[in-house]
Amino acid sequence: MTTSTARVLALLEILQGGGLRTVPDLAARLGVDERTVRRYVGHLLDLGVPVDSVRGRHGGYRLAAGYRMPPLMLTDEEALAVLLGLLAGGRGSSVGSAAAGESAAAKLRRVLPKPLARRLDALLETVDFTARPDTRTAPEARVLLELAEAARDQRPVAIGYTDRQGRAGDRTVRPYGLVAHAGRWYLTGADSVSGEVRTFRLDRITALTVQPGAFVVPAGFDPVATVLEGLARTPWTHEVSLRVRADLAHLRTRLPAGLATVTPLADGGGDGDGGSDGDAGWVRVRLRAERLDWIPPLLAALDRPFVVEHPAALRDLVRALARRLDEYAADGGP
Repeated sequence: MTTSTARVLALLEILQGGGLRTVPDLAARLGVDERTVRRYVGHLLDLGVPVDSVRGRHGGYRLAAGYRMPPLMLTDEEALAVLLGLLAGGRGSSVGSAAAGESAAAKLRRVLPKPLARRLDALLETVDFTARPDTRTAPEARVLLELAEAARDQRPVAIGYTDRQGRAGDRTVRPYGLVAHAGRWYLTGADSVSGEVRTFRLDRITALTVQPGAFVVPAGFDPVATVLEGLARTPWTHEVSLRVRADLAHLRTRLPAGLATVTPLADGGGDGDGGSDGDAGWVRVRLRAERLDWIPPLLAALDRPFVVEHPAALRDLVRALARRLDEYAADGGP
């Protein structure tokens, strides 16, 4: 969707809110000049949308009385997929928020045929989701969409970027592709500062301007493989190594994907202090982390025997958590 098309649809959305809208107000909300607003109104008229023009000092535009958007023609399965995707996606989305998903779902329900809307409302009143809303910072929709256009059109972009150490700087990037991974969006492309192909987190981009010029993406370039390889090479503050007595399926559903690797130990790996877990053997778990404080609760939730190999600081944090839990469980509380 082009930028002008998106703004015409945004104009229609504003007018559907009701009331008379002045040209200066519409221009400010759409980020265009007043002449462009009038051109967008012409596009709506060409599409058969009845927009009334009110002349005079306090004039402007409004939708004709009684006009309603026609019902959205979706099958039951399509409507169900879209609505549940909006609501469930907001709880683990890498774009926007749960509130944005619920707002979009409400707008969609308003234009569905009434019989289908009633059936879907009954479902939404009885359904719930186990995933909590994602509290991580998501990239602005504008940043994501403008980068997508720049990557498609092979146009360089100037960005303001804050790295993982908190250092802010400016650079020019040739955007080769966008990748969504583990709840985050990443941009991969050639970086003007290092001269190499780099990976950037979109939520760390503080400014974005599309630059003149063009480039060619290297033949056979794979954005997904590049992002995953870049993340694997990223240095972390802590490299954690553990031995855990548990089956692989139990661990893989409870450890963070992308940060933990699990390897069975052929020699058993135990040292006689681990107890038993049925027929489960010992496995080595390696974790990468910027902080250690979230790992002891994770180990407690595993509910399996484990041995901290390194770092030693993690052992101290585990013992501190064990003491707190023991105090909390004591008669009368701590």
